[in-house]
Amino acid sequence: MSDENETTGSPEPREHGDRIIGTPSPATQRNLIVEDDEAPAPAGAGAELDEGEAKRAERVVAALFVLAFFASLGFMVYFVGWSGRHGGMHGLERTRESNMWLGGLMALAFLAMGVGVTIWVRRLMTSKPIIQERHEFSATPDDRSAFATDVLEGAQDSGLKRPLLRRTLLLAAAPLGLAPLFLLRDLGPLPEKKLRSTYWGEAVRKAQAQGRRGVRLVVDGTDRALRVSDFAAPGSMITVLPEGMEKDVPHEDVLTQMAKSVTILINVPADQFKPAPGRENWHIGGIVAYSKICTHVGCPAALYEQTTHHILCPCHQSTFDATDAAKVVFGPAARPLPQLPLAEEDGYIIATADFPEPIGPSFWERG
Repeated sequence: MSDENETTGSPEPREHGDRIIGTPSPATQRNLIVEDDEAPAPAGAGAELDEGEAKRAERVVAALFVLAFFASLGFMVYFVGWSGRHGGMHGLERTRESNMWLGGLMALAFLAMGVGVTIWVRRLMTSKPIIQERHEFSATPDDRSAFATDVLEGAQDSGLKRPLLRRTLLLAAAPLGLAPLFLLRDLGPLPEKKLRSTYWGEAVRKAQAQGRRGVRLVVDGTDRALRVSDFAAPGSMITVLPEGMEKDVPHEDVLTQMAKSVTILINVPADQFKPAPGRENWHIGGIVAYSKICTHVGCPAALYEQTTHHILCPCHQSTFDATDAAKVVFGPAARPLPQLPLAEEDGYIIATADFPEPIGPSFWERG
C-alpha cells in the first residue's frame, strides 16, 4: 500500500493498538450525561467534615478575624486620635506617614478578612453536590398569591411593623451613613486664598524693599542665578525658582512653597512670540516664564517641543502654545498656563511680580 492517501495526498495514519496515532485519547467516561450518584464532588472539604481538621481551621479563621478587628480598630484610633494630636495629616511628611499607617492597617484588615473567609469556605463548608430544579418561568396566579402572602407574613414576623423597633433601627443606621463624611478630614483644611498667590509675590516684595526691581530667577537644584546671556539659545527650557526661597521659608513649608512656585523658563524666537495684550513687556527678547503646574489636574507640564514651541503635560496630553501666552491647543486643560512677568536687571533675569492668576487646576481658584 502506498504511503500517500490517494484522495488527499497526505500520509495515511498508522494504527497503534486500538487507537489510530494522531487522534485524541478515548474518553474514560462513556456516558455524556452523568447520573446524580456518579457526579464528582466539588473541590473543598468534601461531603463530610473531619472534626479535628475543622476545629483547627476554625481557630485559624477566628484568629484572622480577630486580627482584622484590631487592624480596623488601629485604623480608627490612628485617624481620630494620634493624627489629631500631632498636627494632623497635612504637609508632605505627614501625608507620607499617614498614608503608610492608614493604608497598611486597612490593607491588613481586608487581607486578614479575605484569607479568613477563604479558609472558612474551603475547610469548614461541605461540598455536597447541589441539584437545581428547573421549572416553568411563568408563575400561576396561585403561586403569585402565595408569594404575596409569604412576603406579608415575613414582614409581620420580622417585627418591622413595631414603631419602636423601626424608629430605633433608623436611629442606629443614620450615623453609619454619615461616617464616611469624617474621611473628608483627610482632604485637609479648605485652601481659602492660599492658592491664589505663590512665593514669587513675597520674594518680589522683599527684593523691592531692598531697592531692587524684582527677585532673580535661580536654576532649580543649583540655586544659580540666571543671566540673560546664559539663556540666549532659542529652543531652551529650564525649571526655575525665586532666589532665596530655601533660606527665607521655614523648613516645614519649603517643599510646599517650591511645589507652588515651580516655573518653566523658555526661550522662543522673538519674531514668533505673540504676547497677550497688556503683557508686551513681560518677556526678554522671547525669554518667557510660565507656571509648570498644568491647569488640568496639577501634573508638571515638563515637556517642550522645540519645533512647534508646544508645552506638553505628559499626564493627559494637555498642550500649550509657548509663543501665544501658553494658550491651550489640545487636551483637557481649560485655561492657559499662568505667565510670570519678567524683566532684566544688571544682566540677570528677574521676576517683577507674582503670577496674575491662580496657578494649577481651575478648581483651585474656588478655594
